[in-house]
Amino acid sequence: MLESIGIDPNAPVDPSIMLRDSDYYGFLENIARAEQSGHTLPLRTGDSMRCDDYGLFGLAWKTASNLRASFTRAERYWRVMTSVSVYTVEPTVDGSFVHLHREGARDLGMRLSNEATVASMFTISSEVATQEVKLNGVFFKHAGPEIVADHEAFFGCPVHFNTDRDALLIADESMRAPNRLADSGIAQYFEAQLDAEISQLDAEYSLDKQVKQQIAGALSEGVPNISAIASVLAMSSRTLQRKLSEQGLTYQALVDDARREFAERLLRENKHSLSNIAFLTGFSEQSSFNRAFKRWAGQTPRSYRLAAQSQSTPAH
Repeated sequence: MLESIGIDPNAPVDPSIMLRDSDYYGFLENIARAEQSGHTLPLRTGDSMRCDDYGLFGLAWKTASNLRASFTRAERYWRVMTSVSVYTVEPTVDGSFVHLHREGARDLGMRLSNEATVASMFTISSEVATQEVKLNGVFFKHAGPEIVADHEAFFGCPVHFNTDRDALLIADESMRAPNRLADSGIAQYFEAQLDAEISQLDAEYSLDKQVKQQIAGALSEGVPNISAIASVLAMSSRTLQRKLSEQGLTYQALVDDARREFAERLLRENKHSLSNIAFLTGFSEQSSFNRAFKRWAGQTPRSYRLAAQSQSTPAH
């Protein structure tokens, strides 16, 4: 299974290797469906993670002063780990929500991935904390498995499904407790290294690609407005408009590009019906999607899919 997604199972861990999100989701689906206890796969995955698996970010996480400071680094440096997820911390009366933001179709693979990510957040928090990490709740947007007891035993608290968030709710005393290896001097050194990595990513990852990726991830909820995308990229909508204009780009043109590229990818994968692809790319009706796609690609979605299938079918 690892080899099918381009990973050598005998190679050492390399945190710099990135997979396409769809490949990873499919990988998780295949494992879960092959196992009798597939619903616990994300819990076992999360439980297996250690700070050292996250490379430089893991070192910065361990040496932060406390869990709140560790999660602040996740807010700031998420792009060294992923290009499809964002992490935010929200203080509340019952503690602090640590949110995982990840847009896209809530297929089985994404649901498993979200649960595994939230589970790993809890695991690496427990690894660095000087006291037991107390959770006041765990929340997921998607529907839960038939058996929820395993999730509640893992997290040690109520686990809620079909909510408005993917998040841990961590008690304030746990967020404030010092980390085992807290060291401000070393932490500053690792932060400087992470800042350099972010700068390199910025140089390699152009603004239009960042915008299109964020648009594509949000399309299943409808076409996002520019202020929503600007907020994810940590700038105002006016600043984003100005930066795009300086490059001769418009937000609407990037929306069209993102929808076309996402639609072409889904058509090539051949896992979704045309009506579902229309929904996932932000169209309320398949007829509107058909017209837009023909304008973009010069052919209908069905014709594009058939041509892509014929090109991928080996000759006999």
